[in-house]
Amino acid sequence: MDGPGTEPTYAFEGREALSPVFDALNRYEATMHFNGQSTVTIDGDRTTGESYTIAHHVFTEEGNRQIMIAWLRYLDVFNKIDRSWYFAERALILEWSETRALNTATA
Repeated sequence: MDGPGTEPTYAFEGREALSPVFDALNRYEATMHFNGQSTVTIDGDRTTGESYTIAHHVFTEEGNRQIMIAWLRYLDVFNKIDRSWYFAERALILEWSETRALNTATA
């Protein structure tokens, strides 16, 4: 996630292209995504969609626990194959992100 803008930060084509994304998430101790509004346009066996997400990623770096929060927009293309829908393409647009110390106060 290199920075905000209107152009995709990353563009993935084909289901196999998404595998490294999920592997990269292993560096985080915890993640949580809030998925917001989505729009979908169906055209036969091809569908396009746009959705908004706030992603939270907890990690430790140099002994300091931190959280990275990202406001994302996904532009997706899906293909219907044998009555099931699959990702064909995903463009990730980073609208904004912040990394800060994670307060772990105890009661």
